[in-house]
Amino acid sequence: MRAVIQRVATARVEVDGETVGSIGPGLLALLGVAASDGEADADWLLDKMIDLRIFQNADGKFDRSLREIGGELLVVSQFTLLADTRKGRRPSFTDAARPEQAVPLYEYFATQARARGIPTSTGCFGASMQVALVNDGPVTIILDSETR
Repeated sequence: MRAVIQRVATARVEVDGETVGSIGPGLLALLGVAASDGEADADWLLDKMIDLRIFQNADGKFDRSLREIGGELLVVSQFTLLADTRKGRRPSFTDAARPEQAVPLYEYFATQARARGIPTSTGCFGASMQVALVNDGPVTIILDSETR
């Protein structure tokens, strides 16, 4: 499981011109599910994400987590994070999970975030989405469950 997280002041995701998810201060997570992923990968990635100290304290130092600031999470599915670009000019997506595996893990991830007390919004899996955000910092970090 791979995620690109961005610390945001606000973020929203639209489908067909309608907002389907939006947050205030917190994290936008673009989430890619690999064919080799399971719930343990989702749990590890989620815990890492919500406890990562990337929000500033009163002295301007990275010392607070999403959980500590009471921030929100917007999770947007993005299979293209699993692109293999080592050969040729066309990305291969063979490492990405098929929808029948990816959808339950994506939903599990969001459900577990809510269970951990994080206000969580999502996009629409498989839809053509437009994501708008105000990156705060900017702070952008890549997390990958394969590195645990």
